[in-house]
Amino acid sequence: MIFGKKKKISMIPASEVNLTQVNYDLQKLQAPRLSGIWLKMFAYLIEFPFIGSCIISHLKNQNKMDEMLRNSVIPEPPMFKPEFRPQEQEAGVVCLEEEAKPADRVESAMRCLPRFDPASSWNSESTSFRYWKIRDYAYAYWSGHTTPSIVAEHVISAVEECKNMVPQIPLMISFDAEEIRKQAAASTQRFKEGNPLSNLDGIFMAVKDDIDCYPYPSKGGTTWLHDTRPVKQDGVAVSRLRSCGVIFIGKATMHELGMGDTGLNPHHGTPRNPHDPLRYTGGSSSGSAAIVAAGICPAALGSDGGGSIRIPASLCGIVGLKTTYGRTDMTGCVCGFGTVEAIGPMASSVDDVMLVHAAMLGSSPAEKISLRPPIPCLPNLSSNESSIASFRMRLGKYTEWFNDVNSPDVSGVCGNVLTSLSEMHGCEIVEITIPELQQMRLVNVVSYGSESLCSLVPECQKGEFQKLALDSRINMTIFKSFTASDYVAAQRLRRRLMYFHMEIFKKVDIIVTPTTGMTAPIIHPNALSCGESDLEVTGNLMKFVVTANVLGFPAISIPVGYDKQGLPIGLQLIGQPWAEATIIRLASAIEKRWSEHKKKPVIYFDVLKGK
Repeated sequence: MIFGKKKKISMIPASEVNLTQVNYDLQKLQAPRLSGIWLKMFAYLIEFPFIGSCIISHLKNQNKMDEMLRNSVIPEPPMFKPEFRPQEQEAGVVCLEEEAKPADRVESAMRCLPRFDPASSWNSESTSFRYWKIRDYAYAYWSGHTTPSIVAEHVISAVEECKNMVPQIPLMISFDAEEIRKQAAASTQRFKEGNPLSNLDGIFMAVKDDIDCYPYPSKGGTTWLHDTRPVKQDGVAVSRLRSCGVIFIGKATMHELGMGDTGLNPHHGTPRNPHDPLRYTGGSSSGSAAIVAAGICPAALGSDGGGSIRIPASLCGIVGLKTTYGRTDMTGCVCGFGTVEAIGPMASSVDDVMLVHAAMLGSSPAEKISLRPPIPCLPNLSSNESSIASFRMRLGKYTEWFNDVNSPDVSGVCGNVLTSLSEMHGCEIVEITIPELQQMRLVNVVSYGSESLCSLVPECQKGEFQKLALDSRINMTIFKSFTASDYVAAQRLRRRLMYFHMEIFKKVDIIVTPTTGMTAPIIHPNALSCGESDLEVTGNLMKFVVTANVLGFPAISIPVGYDKQGLPIGLQLIGQPWAEATIIRLASAIEKRWSEHKKKPVIYFDVLKGK
């Protein structure tokens, strides 16, 4: 695919690359794990003028960054944000009016859901575990079994109990019990009057700390960002959900500025995985995932710039959706002006992801002009004709990539799902190859890093840089080393990568991978106070997720089983641009097949019944 001298590499135009003759090229990230005094020393040295430049140069050479950015002649013009060809409308869908009221879209989404009897579920004495769905909450409120105000007390108690556990499980950065009670009282009154705003009325949700939710500050997991960026109103996604009657419990903790994938936060505390409190939740939407997995809320909001919804969803055994770039208005998000991010729902079921997605979707005015998004659609799952067998789905699997995982349990469990989809649902498994995955990872780092740095430059110049956690300071220092030409080169690579994937999507409907290359990593006690840097873990967690960020594709993580230690494993479905309905349809079928095998987390609260 490349030829030329060692110091100057000329890349073949993407259109001339033979996609049947591609060598797997994704290498492990090269850097030592650091924590404690060693992390402090490294942060000090990397920020020191001359020594720091030498360290960064060495790291870049080890990971072939300069070779790919500065020593390569890339024939494609830059693609500064995802650009999509016109797409055909998906089959078997219900179209939503983007300009309609969010509550009306929720009602349309309700009619798309599979048949479900919340009354029988409420009265069931089954010993098998399952999460309460949004429809269970609505039934309980309508039937008078409970009220939002009663559930609010259970939610408040659960959050407080987690904070007082040993080890402590901090879930929230901003939390006000009286504010929750106020919202719950208003919802209770609406049900009493027989006039709830929608089927989301009285549903409790947490919001990641980089999404505006008035009156709470948006700290982005830092100790200072809220002082330079005051919150005066809800972000657009939050506002749409609030108009449906959602009760927001506050701001969930996150990896500082989204610059990590474990959820570690020395400032506000590190949430722990409800399936094993000695392990990470994954990040950066760590608190949001833990709150849903622990049963405290049926859904939460996260943001995803490099797998930050899907990684914690996978590690915590819940569902996480990253929508197509531009599908949801990012106004009111700390990272709202980047080209790799999206706001999305995290929930305990695919049904609930659909409902929240329907309420919050809608492109910004600028994206409507530049991207021309098609009408948003949801899969109609309400009838037997909605079976995926009738759609003859083609699922792309790059076997070498699929099997490049830290634990064989991950590829084994995910592989069994594909076999079942083929044998029981008529899906065709198509072997594919994907060029330049090494470049894909680099494009995400350069794009996310440069865009994050740009939005934070004024604050960092005022001295706030030194208030960041050590791992964030290291990341920011590396981001500062990227030049304007590096950024442009990365966007040239983005166009190549888009070409490759759109060619692949001519042969498949969905690309399927494990969500992460490992299950939840162990929390090292010496990392909690000052942080850690572990690029081997980073590489394993982010191995499969960045494609959807760089190229703006929709992707969903769905739980499909557990490893030998009982830790959740997630399967990722990557769809074509604007094809949320297709990946949700397949995710729903997978969930239906494997939901009976769910394990109750070690930390779990039944806030609906108060157990």
